[in-house]
Amino acid sequence: MKKALCALLLLLTPISTFASPDIPHGIIKISPRIAPPLSLENMDGERFILTASTQRWSFVHFWASWCGPCRREMPTLQTLVKDMAKDDINFFIVNTAESEDTIFSFLGAVAPDINTLLDRDGLTTEAWKPRGLPSTYLVDPQGQIQYVVIGGQDWHKSRYQQFLRQLSGVKNIK
Repeated sequence: MKKALCALLLLLTPISTFASPDIPHGIIKISPRIAPPLSLENMDGERFILTASTQRWSFVHFWASWCGPCRREMPTLQTLVKDMAKDDINFFIVNTAESEDTIFSFLGAVAPDINTLLDRDGLTTEAWKPRGLPSTYLVDPQGQIQYVVIGGQDWHKSRYQQFLRQLSGVKNIK
């Protein structure tokens, strides 16, 4: 009887439940919405643009050097970006309206390999409307924000990297 009930429950469970990756602590699934524009330069003057036509997931992270949780999290972001360099995901690490000298000094001390984008006037951050810093948005290949993370995470831990790798294998979310 118990086996028959279990089999029936498995048949009645929606297929999409099996396709969705396990969500680590701190990552929140939201109702999808179109990501605001993002077109910023890094400290070398190279422009990076988030578009819906990339066919890749994007990790969009907002931070500032004066933010305590950002300071603690930045070395884990450096590890994440390095560990996932060959994975099918774009990383946009966005500093919120600080001077290049401030950013350079801070990153040189805690995460020298991070290539941050400069939101010099704060308008990109304003368009994305983070509820606090740090904030991370996971944008699907169609340009829709699917997940949000408010506050710092230990991005170097395997559960976060596994989650991101699972996402990078998912091209369409309904």
